[in-house]
Amino acid sequence: MAVLTPRRITAHPWPAWLGIALAVAGLGLMVASLFLPLERLFPEPWAVQPLAYIGMAGVVVGLAMAVGVYLVSGVRPRHPNGFNGADDWSRLTEQQFETFQHDLGRPMRRILGKCREVRGVLAATGEDVSIVIHELLDEIEEQAPSFRLMMANIQVMINLETPDAPVERYPVEPPAVVSRIVERYAGQAVEQGKDIAWWSEPEDFGLVYSDATALEHIIANLVDNALRYGGDYIEITVTRDTDTFQVRVTDDGPGIPAQYRGHLFTRGWTPEMGRSQEKTSSGLGLYISRTLAHRYGGDLSVASATAPAAERHTTFTLTLPVGAPDA
Repeated sequence: MAVLTPRRITAHPWPAWLGIALAVAGLGLMVASLFLPLERLFPEPWAVQPLAYIGMAGVVVGLAMAVGVYLVSGVRPRHPNGFNGADDWSRLTEQQFETFQHDLGRPMRRILGKCREVRGVLAATGEDVSIVIHELLDEIEEQAPSFRLMMANIQVMINLETPDAPVERYPVEPPAVVSRIVERYAGQAVEQGKDIAWWSEPEDFGLVYSDATALEHIIANLVDNALRYGGDYIEITVTRDTDTFQVRVTDDGPGIPAQYRGHLFTRGWTPEMGRSQEKTSSGLGLYISRTLAHRYGGDLSVASATAPAAERHTTFTLTLPVGAPDA
């Protein structure tokens, strides 16, 4: 099992707060570009596009600031309220971030609700609006699951910085967790022209004893990764034997070259780094997922084929103990 080493944060949490506030402001600006009557003042959509793009930039920069605060390693902090240890500081930061995540979730739900309302109004009235409006609605709805996952990744990172955090296990139905994730990403998959399917064996899967939140987080990272980099078809299978259960996420994409597979779970590493290209992700999702799997006594592995063309695929396999009520 992996040993989690505490990291110490040099900065006070206010830069993270600033980043989250910037992300919220960016989301608000994106929504404002939908409802401000700028098209009445300007016949061309150029006035709408800048607001939308500035809003998207605010979301990206804000989240990058928040993630950066929790990745910086340095000296042991001295908090004026008596939190002198790194463990106490991590717990305090986790509590504060939970509050921010809850507060951020409300405007996110309202934004998605407004998007659905706009789509309903446009469908009912048949109003001819700029293609930019439709593209912006698609972008907001497509990025929503990834945005939620990004926020969850930050919170899990904070939790992983606390090595003494309890490992609690409860009765969990893995097929129900998978079904919820598939439903969450279904819209994004349709928008990208991809299909997601899942099944469990046995069909009457029963209960395992684990952490539903950790399990959902791992699988969500794998599905999000498959949608970003995989092919047109994603299959999730849930199986079990006497002592363990497995969740496999397979896509029919181009596969992962052998030289990259050994580094996929390295903290912050992405294949773009090996090619001196700009990173398209934080490189934290797979690291967090395997670390969580180890914390709960399991493992996360990858198998992939890049040739021949007919057999190209990538499969991530999560294996966790079935556990027991008193585990």
